[in-house]
Amino acid sequence: MGSTVGEEQLSEQMEQQPMPLLTPYKMGKFLLSHRIVLAPLTRQRSFGNVPQPHAILYYSQRASKGGLLIAEATGVSDTAQGYPHTPGIWTKEQVEAWKPIVDAVHEKGGVFFCQIWHVGRVSNYGYQPNGQAPISCTSKQLSPQVDANQINKLEFSPPRALVTEEIPLVVNDFRLAARNAIDAGFDGVEIHGAHGYLLDQFMKDSVNDRTDHYGGSLENRCRFALEIVEAVVKEIGADKVGIRLSPFASYCEAGDSNPEALGLYMAEALNKYNIVYAHFVEPRMVTVGEKAETPHSLLPMRKAFKGTFISAGGYTKEDGNKAIAEGATDLAVFGRLFLANPDLPRRFELNAPLNKYNRETFYIPDPVVGYTDYPFLSY
Repeated sequence: MGSTVGEEQLSEQMEQQPMPLLTPYKMGKFLLSHRIVLAPLTRQRSFGNVPQPHAILYYSQRASKGGLLIAEATGVSDTAQGYPHTPGIWTKEQVEAWKPIVDAVHEKGGVFFCQIWHVGRVSNYGYQPNGQAPISCTSKQLSPQVDANQINKLEFSPPRALVTEEIPLVVNDFRLAARNAIDAGFDGVEIHGAHGYLLDQFMKDSVNDRTDHYGGSLENRCRFALEIVEAVVKEIGADKVGIRLSPFASYCEAGDSNPEALGLYMAEALNKYNIVYAHFVEPRMVTVGEKAETPHSLLPMRKAFKGTFISAGGYTKEDGNKAIAEGATDLAVFGRLFLANPDLPRRFELNAPLNKYNRETFYIPDPVVGYTDYPFLSY
């Protein structure tokens, strides 16, 4: 019987200790009150690539004092688009439209980063200025894909490989977008280097077939992403810059033959720029929204990177707590659970039941349904 009493005492002690996800954390100059991060979630409700007033309510609902929110992927230029109704941050109108959204998050005490994005070849003529070819590191066309909601079929046009001399122009688009994000009031930017989009296309050897100094070796393939990091850091300061990477994923046919080497190289290379965080996608997330068993781990990258380490990967409360308790990550990113539960940190704290998400309304243009109508706790 003695061991049972011991187990009960241990259980009580664990209950008395704060939940790891709800412990404070200092991310650079930002004092976070908990470690639950809103994932950058494409919601396709920004008509004409301009953020809309309904986003004020959506983001402020999910803001909490000292909580980190990452805005949905936001285009850096008129060539960056590949999905309907996604926001941009390359025009004055877009910057002005973001301001009240950012203000609403700050009024709740939240910390707000803007994810800046270029889709590269994950596009078609219809999204491109003057119906031109999407730009990429390659001229290899992406085969048709089913949308992340498993409903819509996406068709892609053959891309045009950027010539070497054009690459600095795209780097500059990211620099200007970062400046615009700060002008809109954001606390910082997250450079989107994941999920098969433009930076990932350059980094992954299944896509990049270049013969200039942006192709071939691992160092060459990572050059473009690191030039963007350097330009953005010079423009707005390292303390306001993060990056998202998914070395193990093969979204949009962007896989790599040695993802460990790629992830480790980037983790170590990023230290040179002193950016505030690196946001890695767990290797188990091979396809959008589905977890798979894997022998791979982010631990080598976690150990190599000197700043705040953030990870995403279909976390539940239990495995988010475990990842933080074991030191596998500093902050845990929640997407679908946060989308459906605007008060997710509070629900975790009270061990309250969670709203179920409805996948069919993730990407509809409705300004309310599946967007701002998920209920809060009533107590």
